[in-house]
Amino acid sequence: MKTYKFKINGNEYSVDINSVEGNIADVTVNGASYKVEMENAPVAPAAPAAAPATVTPAAAPVAQAAPAAVSGEGKPVQAPMPGVILEVSVKVGDKVKAGQKVAVLEAMKMENEIDAPADGTVTAVLVSKGDSVNVDQDIVKIA
Repeated sequence: MKTYKFKINGNEYSVDINSVEGNIADVTVNGASYKVEMENAPVAPAAPAAAPATVTPAAAPVAQAAPAAVSGEGKPVQAPMPGVILEVSVKVGDKVKAGQKVAVLEAMKMENEIDAPADGTVTAVLVSKGDSVNVDQDIVKIA
């Protein structure tokens, strides 16, 4: 297994290349498993991350636009149930108060506000509008 560290738009990603068979790579991005279809499969398995790829979840739906990334310290605010992110109400650096809305999650055709559990500063935004999230998946981090 080969591990890569990426930093994209200030977000850090830990990518483990578990295996490559033809143009399909089995990867783990920050703990979430994906099957990645590579348009230009590498000649040698040593460079699979360099090829443009289409990400397909291996199991339940997970964030597609931006895989979960840990870019800041702090306590995670997690999804209480699986659903789709309709709104992200904060950005990195925002000061928040306990009970302040940080995101809106649609689950079972209902909109659920996700609130900050305590006062603090947003150190990481780990999802984008339209992302599918699983129960207990980190949405933002607050320190």
